[in-house]
Amino acid sequence: MPFVLKSNGCLKSAALRRTDVILEVGPGTGNMTVKMLEKVKKVIACEIDPRLVGELQKRVQGTCLANKLEIKVGDVLKTELPFFDACVANLPYQISSPFVFKLLLHRPFFRCAILMFQREFALRLVAKPGTKLYCRLSINTQLLARVDHLMKVGKNNFRPPPKVESSVVRIEPKNPPPPINFQEWDGLVRIAFVRKNKTLSAAFKSSAVEQLLDHNYRIHCSLHNTEIPENFKMAEKIQMVLKNTGYSEKRARSMDIDDFIRLLHGFNSEGIHFS
Repeated sequence: MPFVLKSNGCLKSAALRRTDVILEVGPGTGNMTVKMLEKVKKVIACEIDPRLVGELQKRVQGTCLANKLEIKVGDVLKTELPFFDACVANLPYQISSPFVFKLLLHRPFFRCAILMFQREFALRLVAKPGTKLYCRLSINTQLLARVDHLMKVGKNNFRPPPKVESSVVRIEPKNPPPPINFQEWDGLVRIAFVRKNKTLSAAFKSSAVEQLLDHNYRIHCSLHNTEIPENFKMAEKIQMVLKNTGYSEKRARSMDIDDFIRLLHGFNSEGIHFS
């Protein structure tokens, strides 16, 4: 049985406008949907469960709200997102991370998203360098958006009560976005956070990492007609970049966005790419 949120406190945080088109993911039986339909121009509801779709359709059938509701049936991760001004969603844990990045890479930009997650996932989104929960998810989200933890939502606010606590988070995309190739950035961050407590010098000594960067480097040199010396060793070049940028003995767990931007620039300026 789906978990249905009984209260609608997070709607206030969306600051809905009469002209808004709202993307709602996981509308359930439509408690929040109906309240939003009364306030906005249109709600596009994405729901994977056909039974709940039927309930939602019945709820607005024959009312003045019916023509303001569009329902998309299916997996939101496999659905091409439409234009929308704001997003409201109550997300299951298993799709939380991929959905956040689907949202943040969506164009045109939306104003904000009010999202409910399991508590620990929400806290990872807002975690700061040096804290226990700080991870690749934290830094990638904060690169692309401003993220705020709005409120805790106890189990008893749901019917039936789930086993875990929840939190509501507000995500506001940075517009314009930072001038960074996100695939490059994520390639670097992924390597650094595989073992976030290791020094970067140690993290980059993996043979798989060296092979990947060597492969990318040879393509880069080929495209730029750059000759590679016979005695070239990628491992030595990686360590040289880490030393020259001052990050050899740093650990991902304590590095912020500016640190990774400087490190990425250091690698790229030597022809080393991550995608």
